[in-house]
Amino acid sequence: MELADQVALVTGAGQGIGKAAALALAAAGANVVAADINGANARETAAAITASGRHARAVQADVGNLSEIDRMVGEAMTAFGRIDILVNNAGVTRRAYIMELTEEDFDRIFRVNVKGVFFCLQRVAREMIPRRSGRIINIASVAGKGYVGTSNAVYAASKGAVISLTKTAAQQLGRHNINVNAVCPGIVRTAMYMDIIRVAAEKESQTMEEAEQRAVAAVPLRRANEPEDIADTIVFLASPAARNVSGQAFNVDGGLVPH
Repeated sequence: MELADQVALVTGAGQGIGKAAALALAAAGANVVAADINGANARETAAAITASGRHARAVQADVGNLSEIDRMVGEAMTAFGRIDILVNNAGVTRRAYIMELTEEDFDRIFRVNVKGVFFCLQRVAREMIPRRSGRIINIASVAGKGYVGTSNAVYAASKGAVISLTKTAAQQLGRHNINVNAVCPGIVRTAMYMDIIRVAAEKESQTMEEAEQRAVAAVPLRRANEPEDIADTIVFLASPAARNVSGQAFNVDGGLVPH
C-alpha cells in the first residue's frame, strides 16, 4: 500500500488506460476521483474502486472546458480535502491521413489533448503548491516522438506538445516539490485503439486480426500493451520510489520507439 491515503484525480477514467490507472492507484492504497466525459463510465470505475475497499468519487467533466475543470477539481477537494496525484489521461484521436485532416479535427484534438492537459495541470497545481507536494503524470504517446504508425499528424503534434509541457512544468513546479512526468504508451489495446484498427482494416481490406497483427509486427517484443502495463508505470511515478524523477517522458512500448 505504497500510496496509502493519497488522493488521486484521474481524467478519462471511464475506460482504457484511465480506468486501469484508477484501479491500480486504488490497489496501491489511494483514494480516487474518477473523472470522465461519460458520467456512467466514471461511476462504473468509482463503484469498482469502492468495492475494493478504497474511497472513490465519480465526476462527469469535459476537460476541454475550463469551468468544468474547475468544478471537477472543486468536487475532488470537497470530497477529500487535497489532491496528491493527477493523472492527465483524457485524450481523443481518429485514424486519418495528413491530407484528410480538417480544422474540426485539429480543434477537437488540441482542445482535449493539449488545452485540457495544460489547464488540468495548472488548476490542480494551484491546490498542490500551498502543500508543497504533488505528482502530476501526463499521458502522452510515442506518437509525440515520431512513431511512424501514429493515428494522425495532428494527434502526434498534440502529444509532442504534452511532452514539451511536461518538461517545462517540471522545471517551473519543482521549486514547490511537485514532480511532473509523462508516460508515452506505444500500442495499447483500448477501445480507442480498436477503433483505429477497424479503420485501418477497412482501408486495407483486411480483417481486424490481420490489421492488428500488422501493427504489432513492428514491436520488438511482438506484443501490444494492455492498459495495465501503462497503469503500473503510473503507479511507480506516483510512488515514493520516484521521488527524484521529474521532467521525464517514459516510453512503455515494447521497444517500438528507441528514444
